[in-house]
Order: sequence, then structure tokens, then C-alpha cells
Amino acid sequence: MKCLFRVLVLSMIALLSVSANEELSNGHLRLGFNAKGSLVEFSNSEHLFLAPATNGYLWELHWRDTVSGSSGTITSIAPRSFHFERTGLRSARLIWKELGLAAAPDLQIEGVVTLDDAAAMSRWKIVLRNSGTLRFEEVRFPCIQSIAPQENEVLAAPVWIGQIAANPRALLNKDGHSHEARYEYPGHASMQCLALYQGKGPGLYVACDDTNAFHKTFIFSGDGKSAVNFSLLQLPENNSTGTRDYVQPYSAVLGTFSGDWFTAAEIYRGWATNQWWARESRLQKKEKNWAGDTALWVWNRGRSENVIEPALALQKKLGLPVSAMWHWWHGCAYDIGFPEYLPPREGVASFTKALTRGHQQNVHAIVYMNQRLWGMTTKSWKGATNFAVLGADGTIHPEVYNSFTKSPCASMCMGTSFWRDHYAGLTQQAFALGVDGIYMDQACSSLACYNPKHGHPLGGGTYWMNGFRTMSEDIRERAKSVKSNDRIALAGEGVGESWLPYLDLMLSLQVSKDRYAAADGWEPIPFFQAVYHPYVIQYGNYSSLTMPPYDELWPEKFAPKEPLKLLDRKFSQQFYLEQARAFAWGQQPTIANFRESHLKERPEEINYALQLAKIRSRTLNFLQRGTFLRAPDINAPAATIDISRLSIYAGQQGGLTTLQKEMPLALAGAWQSPDGTLGLALASISNEPLLLEFNLDRAVYKLPKRGVIYRVDENKRKKIGRFDGETIKLSVELTPRGACLLEFVSQ
Repeated sequence: MKCLFRVLVLSMIALLSVSANEELSNGHLRLGFNAKGSLVEFSNSEHLFLAPATNGYLWELHWRDTVSGSSGTITSIAPRSFHFERTGLRSARLIWKELGLAAAPDLQIEGVVTLDDAAAMSRWKIVLRNSGTLRFEEVRFPCIQSIAPQENEVLAAPVWIGQIAANPRALLNKDGHSHEARYEYPGHASMQCLALYQGKGPGLYVACDDTNAFHKTFIFSGDGKSAVNFSLLQLPENNSTGTRDYVQPYSAVLGTFSGDWFTAAEIYRGWATNQWWARESRLQKKEKNWAGDTALWVWNRGRSENVIEPALALQKKLGLPVSAMWHWWHGCAYDIGFPEYLPPREGVASFTKALTRGHQQNVHAIVYMNQRLWGMTTKSWKGATNFAVLGADGTIHPEVYNSFTKSPCASMCMGTSFWRDHYAGLTQQAFALGVDGIYMDQACSSLACYNPKHGHPLGGGTYWMNGFRTMSEDIRERAKSVKSNDRIALAGEGVGESWLPYLDLMLSLQVSKDRYAAADGWEPIPFFQAVYHPYVIQYGNYSSLTMPPYDELWPEKFAPKEPLKLLDRKFSQQFYLEQARAFAWGQQPTIANFRESHLKERPEEINYALQLAKIRSRTLNFLQRGTFLRAPDINAPAATIDISRLSIYAGQQGGLTTLQKEMPLALAGAWQSPDGTLGLALASISNEPLLLEFNLDRAVYKLPKRGVIYRVDENKRKKIGRFDGETIKLSVELTPRGACLLEFVSQ
């Protein structure tokens, strides 16, 4: 039956590809181009990935004439001349000439396409020659127009740890309008890999093999009806060479696969973990510091009595190292007065005394210092204006985060030594006070800067990451001069492969996406963990039992009557869910806005977080050093739970936003330790006992033919059975809000 289906598909492909004048094929992937150079066929032996009668453009250029100042856009459909030149069995040059631009009469566009030898993958580059007086501000290539619809479509994107959208076609064409989903790299796109696929069926794989972190944007878009298109937006390094021509410095990768987002992650992992940033990651190089020993984080704000004291109380209860992530320690108002952090708001003496008190009991603290914002209402702003990021229009684009004052902030350019030196100098002063590390907010993001006075290419280039590397090295060197123990920790917001060599910790907040973001059709997935888990320590959680705190330096008129008021107990399962995600996905656990009183007021919730922290501390070979595997289907029941939407600004004035969502009552994460042993992390968020019955395929998890199963709980490791055969049938009992890790040991 399968052979007959394949014959029918191949016959359909042959019939539908008659519009292709030229073709490339490697037996796994087939490309077809018409007389204009449009991509009219993209298929494998099972599926046509382009809608019938597709005749869209393959590239789009946004240009500006540096002499006349005129600007415009041109696509691959416009040239009067196109030539297909075969350069090998699986490669070709696509050449467009006679574009009709007076400022560049000899302009020539070349597309270089190569198919892999034995995989359904293709590599694409574009070259712009004889550009005359034109400057290309944006280049979109390759562009895939009218991706064929499938049932049960899913789009997986590496928005920091990752997210998926069911029915992305509807999101991109919502309310009859065209919408774009843009993923900027390096930045909120933590990796260069996306996937659009049908359930567990045919999928479109999109990636790049850029090892230098050039600025780029992956774009999926609609047409206001039902179409889905893809394009890769590139920013040429204008003014960086003597010519305005552009040669794409890396390849875009377009391919097909059969599976889901985890399949795409495995494909990407095979390439990504062999790159220099993985080899040079601080965790792989065993650049140890105290942060790796942290069993639980307390994320608190304000003066030391609200941070260090709660951390000490929680450590006493847990019996394992607790560390503090300390916001609002600084002398300026949050999201207003950056970077005027010093002196600490409670005074130098009190601040250093609190840190010393923590150190005496092995509690370390990292303090908040945004690594790119400068408040435009501060006294110091006037001396910094020349070093801010400028947009393509030559102006500063203010960013407003504070909902109460609407105070603007400007992003400083990482490509300038002024900003790098200033920020590193501030961290040096903080280290001299006794802090153990810096939380570099907005670190895993980058901006394109068009300031001609900064000495870097305008727009595109690698200057942002090169600047961050220089700054992080400077920070670590400065720390040595003021701290007797130079084992500092640098943490960044979000995750990103480009930052792996520079950061010890990455804040992975999407386990709490429901709490801080409005419902938007996207759900978090551990995409980044599936590729990079053993290469960096991830931590962080908005998981909180209270309403948001309020900065004492903000306007008093907006302050809540009951700051840090306990939330209704009906939201407890949301707290459990956030903690369970972090556990199953291999993160260091975190509690936000913790108060010592919560030990008595909310013992069930606190004990749940402590239980997971204890199990994790006993299984670090899996949950900190292990490789993330595909989680098995544990057949967990689902239930509708209450969700609170709260963050620092959400809920302060308008009250609590609530909704209900159906969620599984148990989560699983599968892990392979460095010695090859399989570990299966299980966590229940149910208030009732659960019996989970499911199967493991021995071949999928590369298990030995026979062995012993151990169950690791918070206090013990116990042998619970044996396994052999091709399929392992498991029956696991979990107490209300119970958790464990199962080890499958060869024997």
C-alpha cells in the first residue's frame, strides 16, 4: 500500500512540475524553477510543499541610491533576463540581469543553490554584483511563496527556549489581514532553525549555517487570506568594504523532514553542537563557579531584608544551596534611571553587610544591571547620546517599559567602546561591594545600528556579538582586580547560542509564559534545551504566590494598597505547572517574590518546589549535564486549571487578569547522562494520586537489552524493577503532587 501511495505521489509531482523549466534533484529533494527564476517546485517523495500554480519571487531587494537619495524595492520577477546555469549534478547558479535600475545598469543578481549529497536539504546564497551607486538596505533571500497547506499544521520557532503554534495559518491571516511572525537572530531567535510541519508528518525545515552571528530575521507571513510564505531577511554590511556589492557570508538551509519540532531540533543539533560556540561554552569548558551548585533560586526585589533574609530562610528549610537574583538593589528607579545603579538604595554599608551575611552561610547573589539601556530622563543621558543605537532613519528609537511614568530609555550600541567600558566599570564597582555576579538584562538580544559615527558597518554585521565578547571578557578581568574570589557568574535574559561562550547562566522564563504574556496562540516548548541543554545552565521562573511587587522609587500614587498580596489558592496549580516544567525541562528551579511567611501560609506550594529541587540535586548527571531526549507519551490525564496573568506591570493597576486552560496533570522529560544512561523525570501537578501507564521503545532510547530500573525520590534511590525486550511497559504511581526520576541502568 505504501509503495502504491509513493507511486501516486511521484506521478502527481511529475504532472504538477511541468511548469518548471529547470530542475535540481538529489533523489530526496526536488527543486523546480520557471523561466523567470521563480521557485515553482519544492518537493520530496511524499509531499508537495508549494501550492499549485506558485509563481512568486525568490528574492526582494530594498535599495537606496546614495547619489540621488531615491529608494525602492525590486523582486526577482522584474528582471528582463534570467539564466539557469548548472554547475554540477546537484548545484546551479541562477542569474538575473537587466533589472532596469538607472543607478546600477550592470547590476547582476546571482543565486547559488546546492543540494546535499544524501539528505533532503538544500543550501542557498545570494550575490549582488555591479551595484553602482546603490546601497542595499535589506535583502530577502530565499523567499518561499505559497507554502502548501496541510492538516494539523504546526509552526515551531526558537523564541528563546521555543514555542509552537497550532494552526499558524490562521494566526498569520487573522481577521482577514496579513500578519508577520518575525524572528531576529542573534536575539529572540535563540537558534537558526524553524519548522513548519503537519503533526508527525511532512515538515519544512528552515535554518542557516552562520557561525559568526550576522544579523538576520526569519519571517513567516500571510496574505490576509490563507497563504503562508517564508523569507530570510538579511542586512548587508554597508560601508564595511570599498564596494557596495553583497556576497551572503553563510548559507540558508531549506529542507524537508518527517516528524515534529523535536525531529527538527535533532537535525539542527547534529550541526550546531559541532560549532565553536558549543565547544567554547563555559559549561563545556568546565569554567566552574558557585552558580552550578545552586539547588534553588530566590528571585526577589528591593532592600536586603527582602532578598538575603528570605534566601537564608529558604536555604535552612531546603538544606541545599540557595542563591538570590536581586532586582531593585540599585539607587535608581527600575526601568527609568539606568545605568545610574550606584550607590545601592539602602546605602553601601547596609548592602555590603547583607552580602557578607549571605556569604557566611553560602548564599550568593547576582544583581540586576541592564546591559544596553540608558534612561533618557537621567542627568547622565546627555553625555551618552552619541553612543546610542540609531535606526535606519538615523534617529534614536526610545523604548518605554515603565507603565507608570512612561519614561523613555535608549538602547546603547554594543559596537562602541564607550558603552562597553562604561558598563564594565559599573560591574567592577558592584563586585567591589561584594556581589557574586551580574544579571545582564536583555543580554540575549541584539539590535541593528545605523550610527555612522560608531565605526561599525551600518545595519548588518557581527559587531554586536563581537562587542559583547569584548565586554564580557573585560568584566571578568575587572572582577579579578576587586574580588579575592574571581569565580563570578554572568547571567543573561533569555537564551541564545551566540552567547554560550560568554554567559554562565541563561534565564529561561517561558516556563511561565502564561503568567507574563497574553494568550496569543503560542505555547512554550523546550526547543533550545533539545539542542543545547548540556552547554549552559538554565534557570528562572516567574512562579510566584503573590501579586507583583512595586518599586519604592516609582510614583506613590500608583502603588497598590497591599503589595505582594497572596494570590488566591485557586492559582496554585499554575505555580505547580511552572515548577514542573522547569524540572522536566532541566532548569535550576526558581521561586519569585518569596517571603519567609510563605513557609507557613503556603506550605503545599513551597514544599512542592523544594521536593523538585531535592530530586534535581540528586540527579544532576541527567538534569544538568544530560542530553535532552524526546519525552515519551505518558498518557497523563488533563484538567482545566486557573491561570493568573501577572508580571511587574501587568495587574498593578488594572487588577488580576485570569483565564482557564486545559493542561496535562503530569509532565515528563527524558534525559541521557554522559555515560549513556536513560533518566525519565516525572512530575505531577494533580491534587490526587496518579497512576501513569505507558511504554518505552528500547530502540528509540537506545537502551540495553536488559537492565534495572531505579526510582529516585527526594530522599532515596530505590530499585523498583527490571526491564528487557523491545518494549518496556511501565506503571508509575505518583502521590498528589509527587515527582521522581527513573533510571534505566544496564546490567
